[in-house]
Amino acid sequence: MDAAAAAATGGAAGGGKPSLDVVYQAIQALYHDPEPAGKERASVWLGEFQRSMFAWEISDQLLQMRRDVESCYFAAQTMKMKIQFAFFELPADTHASLRDSLLTHIETLKDVSPVIVTQLALAIADLALQMATWKGCVQTLIEKYGNDVSSLPFLLEILTVLPEEVHSRSLRIGANRRTEIIEELAYHSAVVVTLLAACAENCGSDEKTLVKVFRCLASWFNLAVLDCHFMANNKLLLILFQVLQHDQAPSALHEAACDCLCSALYGLENVHTELPLATQLFEGVMTLQNGYHMAVAREDLDKALNYCRVFTELAETFLEMIVLSPGHGLGNLWTLDMLLTCAGHCQYEVAEITFNLWYRLCEQLFQLKDNDLNAVFRPYAQRLIHALCRHCQMDPDHEGVPDEADDFWEFRLRVSDLVKDVIFLVGPAECFAQLFATLKDSNPPWEVTEAVLFIMSAIGKSIDSDNAQTLAEVMQAVVTLPDDAHLAVQYTSIQLVGELGDFIDRNPHFLEPVLNFLTKGLRQKELASAAASAVQSVCSACRDHMAVHFEGLLQIARSIDTLGLSHESAIGLLKGTALVLARLPLDKISESLKDLCAVQVNALKKLLTLEASNGVSTDPTIWLDRLAAIFRHTNPIVENGQLHPCQAVIQEIWPVLSDTLNKNQADNRIVERCCRCLRFAIRCVGKGSASLLHPLVTQMVSVYQVHPHSCFLYLGSILVDEYGTEEGCRQGLHDMLQAFCGPTFLLLEQPSGLRNHPDTVDDLFRLATRFIQRSPVTLLQSAAMPAILQCALVAATLDHRDANCSVMKFLRDMVHTGIVNDHKEDFEARRELVHGILQQHGQVLVDRLLQAACFYLPPSTLSDLSEVLWELELFDRATFCRWLEHSLKGLPKESTGGAVTATHKQLTDFHKQVTSAEDCNAVTWALREFTKLYR
Repeated sequence: MDAAAAAATGGAAGGGKPSLDVVYQAIQALYHDPEPAGKERASVWLGEFQRSMFAWEISDQLLQMRRDVESCYFAAQTMKMKIQFAFFELPADTHASLRDSLLTHIETLKDVSPVIVTQLALAIADLALQMATWKGCVQTLIEKYGNDVSSLPFLLEILTVLPEEVHSRSLRIGANRRTEIIEELAYHSAVVVTLLAACAENCGSDEKTLVKVFRCLASWFNLAVLDCHFMANNKLLLILFQVLQHDQAPSALHEAACDCLCSALYGLENVHTELPLATQLFEGVMTLQNGYHMAVAREDLDKALNYCRVFTELAETFLEMIVLSPGHGLGNLWTLDMLLTCAGHCQYEVAEITFNLWYRLCEQLFQLKDNDLNAVFRPYAQRLIHALCRHCQMDPDHEGVPDEADDFWEFRLRVSDLVKDVIFLVGPAECFAQLFATLKDSNPPWEVTEAVLFIMSAIGKSIDSDNAQTLAEVMQAVVTLPDDAHLAVQYTSIQLVGELGDFIDRNPHFLEPVLNFLTKGLRQKELASAAASAVQSVCSACRDHMAVHFEGLLQIARSIDTLGLSHESAIGLLKGTALVLARLPLDKISESLKDLCAVQVNALKKLLTLEASNGVSTDPTIWLDRLAAIFRHTNPIVENGQLHPCQAVIQEIWPVLSDTLNKNQADNRIVERCCRCLRFAIRCVGKGSASLLHPLVTQMVSVYQVHPHSCFLYLGSILVDEYGTEEGCRQGLHDMLQAFCGPTFLLLEQPSGLRNHPDTVDDLFRLATRFIQRSPVTLLQSAAMPAILQCALVAATLDHRDANCSVMKFLRDMVHTGIVNDHKEDFEARRELVHGILQQHGQVLVDRLLQAACFYLPPSTLSDLSEVLWELELFDRATFCRWLEHSLKGLPKESTGGAVTATHKQLTDFHKQVTSAEDCNAVTWALREFTKLYR
């Protein structure tokens, strides 16, 4: 029987209670059904079952039965998930029996499968963290299982995951409970370490036990609860370093030991107050240098990577001392020497591990702006760049251009970013000249030349105009590169030219040879995309000088589909051409724009008449994207009263865009591109697009009734932004909003409508916000306003970054428009309308905002929410104080497990902090600290 049939006979997981056999059969189908469809049905049904109340009891029964590994694993996983996400379902008087049941299960299943033990250990740990009445759980577990060798594996697993789960995002235990737990674990930490030391000493050659010991110790180091004096002299550290000094230790053990050591270093919160442990760790890591060299000699990449992680973590931990007291004590520069030794490894993966340390070092040195200090670290930066240059070399037998799809390409991009950060220590001009000298003074292999050019391209933009001589030599060498140069060398040379646009702008006599060089690249398929990107960069940097070359650019644009460009490169080439177009005399822009758009418009016309052939793409999004790029970057300077030179062209193109939209109105991807194209066209000509307003709005509203694409709402917001202040346009725009509201709310009122359609929420409130900004009274008096406000109140808890941001901005601007007296005649009307809205909905709004902050939204979104609270406070501080007090009283005082969420003092302190805040930042800070009590 498959899962679907089992569900039918045994009752739906979301309705009646299914039988144990039905659940078991569904599990068997999930793991053993030969048909993918059967597995999928079983997965869906079991997912529903796990969300039901029946999952508690049936999972417990499956664990008691112990039929097979699959059913036990599913039951253990379900128990863990229920405790993590649905602990509130259980009455408090069942918590103790659940704990005892889980401990029995892990004891009886300890030899069945390690993954089952891990799931049950997580369930026990999550229960202990939420169950405030389970006091001294660590002590209890060690007393019960610590002397039983057969129980040590699962005891160590529980003791490993328990500290890891303290900061789990899945558990909303609150800051007070979390503090209580951390204090309790700190109190019992010595007992745990003593147990681990005994296990390590007594395990002999049992590698698996030692791995578990190191994993567990790492977990406690990460929680930062171990006493530094106690640990500094503990046998465990000695055993740890002995393992790492032995270069032939088993791989799993070596990795676990390195992970543990990295955790110990990371857990040093204050080197000065934890000096005994810090010193022991530093001296211990210094003994690992030989181990690294032996790993390199044995070509053991995994161990080399492990050692490099340790050296990097050491440098990260003592970075402040390295910067402030280089060469002294724990600021010993041996650490950086070891990182450079690692950077010299033949595999670039080893060097890459160190990158974050170099970023941080450069950031601190850059902020200090101390030339003497920079001089200390300059040799290290020079050696690093030299090592990176070598790592960027391609294989000598590589053919063609660099491959953008492989990991090496990504590595080189990271190298480029790092060089840009490090270069200020070396001096960009000096480094650039030195690199170029290595190419002039010798005749290196192509792969060396290419790597040097790649590093030079990362530095190019950092060189100021005082170093024109070197740049001129480089430019001359590049544009006269022989045709038989390796393709990769040509490719990277083209990239280098693109980075030197500012130099070309200051030295326009190079422009013609550069364009000839790039045009030659455009004719080669392998180089065309890079050349197009370089042309775009040169056009952006040299817009004024490029005007005389516009006809050449136009010819390239006309033949763009014969060049073998990527879609992105073709867009870039058109962007560059449009930037230059905008610098032409106004009387020449209209005709030139028409010519530039012609290829795209003609292609769309052929698609409308089904005449596309001869290799022309039948996907209209290609042509729409190109038109959008042209409109977006054609921004001529037009004085007031002058006719916009692009207006006539856009009016001429409108029927083609309109027909394309109509023909493809069911295809969201194409409709989005049409709207994007129209958006940039409208932005291009501004008020000059007024003649399109009526037909465009009519078409948008008509299509939206059948196909509610959210991009219409976004395009509507653009129209309101452009025309909302025009008296003659307001009524039409308001009618558009009302027409949009019906289908929108129908969509959002479906089950999980807000969650399933965040783009619609986002774009709806962008549109409403534009009305508030451009024509507030129109919206505030609108019959659509109550429904929009109700939607905002519901959507306040929607955990989607962009959508929630738009909702909060709407609410913030709505209140703000009743505060800001901008000396307009409608200010009193605005204030009265906002006052009426808040009188009716203010308390509910504050309730929703506080609930959203405490229970639904991630901390990163709270600054947006704080702005709404701040505006409410500015509007009417006394009333806001009452609203906030009422909302705070409605928050739960205890968690499901019986822990106090927020004390009376914490509630009153928060109320005082918010209501006495002098700016919005103070509200944000108070809110972030307060919501930790519920997370």
